[in-house]
Amino acid sequence: MVFNVYILLISLAIGLIMMRVFYVLYWSSKPPHTKSIQPLSTLIVLGSGGHTAEMLNLLSVMHTDRFTPRFYIAATTDNMSLQKARLFENSLADKTGMVQDAQFMQIYRSREVGQSYLTSVGTTLIAIAHALWLMIKMRPQVVVLCIPIYLCSVEQILCNGPGTCVPLCIIAFIFKVMGIRWSSTFYVESIARVRRLSLSGLILYKLHMADHLFVQWPQLQRKYPRAHYVGCLM
Repeated sequence: MVFNVYILLISLAIGLIMMRVFYVLYWSSKPPHTKSIQPLSTLIVLGSGGHTAEMLNLLSVMHTDRFTPRFYIAATTDNMSLQKARLFENSLADKTGMVQDAQFMQIYRSREVGQSYLTSVGTTLIAIAHALWLMIKMRPQVVVLCIPIYLCSVEQILCNGPGTCVPLCIIAFIFKVMGIRWSSTFYVESIARVRRLSLSGLILYKLHMADHLFVQWPQLQRKYPRAHYVGCLM
């Protein structure tokens, strides 16, 4: 009898979790219920191999005053990306005459270039744990009401291909499922990806963890119909 009750409770819990996952998947791709007039706190994931240059080019044409504070994250083995981000923020300060609200952090890399997929499983788990710690750490620094009943600190996540973004997007998705925080994830595939998505983009696309995935080549949108073709952005 007790065993049957446990089975029933476990089945009920699994059913509720699955309903919550489907709810998140359905609403994640929809426009926000309300449009906040306050600036949106934004997490920006940088990466080596041209990803940072593309991301900073994208930021340069955005209304950065609407996306503040900005949290820049790069891999611990990436020595150049955060330096470039600091130069970018300094240029914004020179233009506007105002001190920019930006912070710079590093995260363990889930997979190094050339690393085997087998060994990357362990490093990805470490990166996910580090991403969890970082997301919790960022929460009290600014609190914004993103969607009714959800209290969140980072409302927007921008990424464009580096493997560093995958653990952060996983944690953001888990937070949404758990009702801790609702963050919108925007993935802009690199312009270098002409025929197929990068591994990061493919993971986020297949697992539905990116709210909106943008590609810069029409053949990519035909191959991945849930992606949005936006033309050349960089």
